[in-house]
Amino acid sequence: MDSAELYTQGGYLERNKTWHVEDSPWKARQILRILQKNHIQPKSVYEVGCGAGEILNQLHQQLPASVEFHGYDISPQAFQLAKAREKDRLTFHQENLLEKDVSCDVLMMIDVIEHVEDYYSFLRKLKDKAEYKILHIPLDLSVQGILRMKPILELRKSVGHIHYFVKQTALASLQEAGYEIIDCFYTSGAVDLSSKSLKARMLRLPRRLLFSLNQELAVRVLGGYSLLVLAR
Repeated sequence: MDSAELYTQGGYLERNKTWHVEDSPWKARQILRILQKNHIQPKSVYEVGCGAGEILNQLHQQLPASVEFHGYDISPQAFQLAKAREKDRLTFHQENLLEKDVSCDVLMMIDVIEHVEDYYSFLRKLKDKAEYKILHIPLDLSVQGILRMKPILELRKSVGHIHYFVKQTALASLQEAGYEIIDCFYTSGAVDLSSKSLKARMLRLPRRLLFSLNQELAVRVLGGYSLLVLAR
């Protein structure tokens, strides 16, 4: 099975019944934060790999009423979930955005490139479809993650991560694909979001404390962070 078949043949929904809708308000807040920080006021926001569409739905509720939103996903299961969220100025498409002749102000790739086999070609084909690109990239490689190894292998099995990044390789990959980095910051999903794992809950306080003292050290040693990037 190639990586795309996990999403088109129902395997991803079988393993992730909610398609991570519960995390979407938090992710939307991170996106709003980077837009506001950089004084970007888009008229059109597109998302590739939009899943159930709840991130766009959250942004629809919080950005001005003049903004148009479009979500694209190749998964028929994701499309059915997203379709229920459609409304005025919020439309979903079960199509491959790479094959569409469209343009927008902001294009979002939220937890996407780690799933894509040839993510360099993916990034290059999307680059000219928007003035600004926002990416959320999990930083799966950390000292504790590599020592334990199980968390990395579990991500591969449960959510289909096939590429693993640290901050430096994530930014280098974007630059090598022709992107100009405007801004980036860490997001603390392992601290902010609920977890069923006892070990993840036990690591919350050490992560929070070390991050307050030294962000780079916390991310590299304990992990549990992602990188939000604004690029042209």
